[in-house]
Amino acid sequence: MAELAAERYSQVQSVSRGVVAAIQALWRDVPADRILSAMQGDTGRQILAAVMAGQLTAAEGAQVFVGASMAAQGAVAAPLGGLDSAALVGIASDGRPLASLLQLPAITTARSLAAGESAELAAVRGLTQMAMMAATQIADTSRAATSVAMAAHPRCISYVRVVRLPACARCIILSGRQYSYSTGFKRHPRCDCGMQPMTDEEWRAGDSPEDLFRKMSPEEQRKRLGPAGVKALEAGADLGQVINARRGMATAATGRGPMKVTTEGTTKRGIAAKAMGTEFEKVPGKRYERATTARLMPETIFKLAGDNREHQIAMLKRYGYIV
Repeated sequence: MAELAAERYSQVQSVSRGVVAAIQALWRDVPADRILSAMQGDTGRQILAAVMAGQLTAAEGAQVFVGASMAAQGAVAAPLGGLDSAALVGIASDGRPLASLLQLPAITTARSLAAGESAELAAVRGLTQMAMMAATQIADTSRAATSVAMAAHPRCISYVRVVRLPACARCIILSGRQYSYSTGFKRHPRCDCGMQPMTDEEWRAGDSPEDLFRKMSPEEQRKRLGPAGVKALEAGADLGQVINARRGMATAATGRGPMKVTTEGTTKRGIAAKAMGTEFEKVPGKRYERATTARLMPETIFKLAGDNREHQIAMLKRYGYIV
């Protein structure tokens, strides 16, 4: 099964690289000050056609992939319906027409020129955005097609998220998680994570977040989590808590100078709030009550605790990083 998921990943990535290469050639043939008008003409139509072709190719392999994955688990069954790959083409991930989305990079280039940037830099900005959008849309179409194909297979009840390195911290903590076949796929721009269709009987967890972290080089660990985050893990902190904390990170002014704090996990149901045992208050404009005490980030904890490991561990527990 892992081999099938790896093969599917390689197929989609190959399609994406080919489309991005074609877009780069088209984009570079147009002067930066003419890209906005060019996107309304032949260049725009060719780029749109390239991305749509990529969407179609990525979608067409989904039902075969799901069927083969189920067969590998001994769950052979006729699909309840056939995937209409064309129905997923020409539509962006957010539901707008793909053609509309692909106009944005040209607008980015025009705005960069208007702001006084060089033609070369403005063109690169637009091309970078276009390449990201194209790759993301192809990957999203592949995942959407896989979701439809899983729903159509009567023996498929779930999927496992497949994460490949290098990967961002947010994806790493989702690695190996199992979801219902109908659960939407959590992703971000440029996300290339995949799905492995599963039956209840044959579910196998893939690499856990901790497994992926151990496979990363020390440099990659520091890049994704920061030196303090790595140090917190070495002290026994929970990987998910370290990563999630950075999502709500801010800098607070205190009597000891600026300190990094976070709001992540500080609602009444949050792990950190329960560990901190604090009171709660309703913040205007916010949906949930949050802890009145700030949750310190790992780097702040290590700064305050110094080299005292016992103190480090106690504070990491207090702020919900060790659970």
